[in-house]
Amino acid sequence: MRVLGVDPGLTRCGVGVVDGVAGRPLRMLGVGVVRTPADASIGDRLVSIERGLEEWLEAHRPEVVAVERVFSQHNVRTVMGTAQASAVAMLCAARRGLPVALHTPSEVKAAVTGSGRADKAQVGSMVTRLLRLDAPPKPADAADALALAICHIWRAPAMNRLQQAVAAHRTTKGRIS
Repeated sequence: MRVLGVDPGLTRCGVGVVDGVAGRPLRMLGVGVVRTPADASIGDRLVSIERGLEEWLEAHRPEVVAVERVFSQHNVRTVMGTAQASAVAMLCAARRGLPVALHTPSEVKAAVTGSGRADKAQVGSMVTRLLRLDAPPKPADAADALALAICHIWRAPAMNRLQQAVAAHRTTKGRIS
C-alpha cells in the first residue's frame, strides 16, 4: 500500500509517502514540506498548498491519503488554518478518487511510538528507525507526515476488518427482521 501522509498547516504542510504493508519493512518514497508565506492572503496560501499537494499526488501516485484529524486547541486561529489546509488535502484526494483516512495525533503517536503522549522528538526518532533513515526528517511537520502514513499502513487492515464486520452485522440484522 502506498500512502501519502499529510500533516496540515498553512505555513508548513508536511507531506510524506510511505510504501509497505503491516508486518513488513516499510519504505519511504519521499518527504517534504509545502510552504506558504505568512504574509500572503489566505486564498493564495490555500492555492499554493493545493498546487503543492497535486504535485506530490502526481509524482507518487498514492493509493490512500492519510490526513491528521484536526482537533480543538485553545488558539482558534491556528485551528482554522489547520482545518483549511486539511480540507485542501481531502479535496485533492477526492478529486482523484482516492480514499482519505483521518487519524488523530494521539493515534499516530501511539502507532509509531507505543504512547499517545509521545513528543515530537520521540516521533521523529521512531520514524527514523522504522524507515531506516540516517536522520530524522526536518522539520517536524515532515516527520509527522511520514508518521501519519505509517500509522495508516499499520491500522488499515484492522479498520477494514472492523468495517466488514459492521457491514456483515447490518446485512444479517436486516434479513432477520
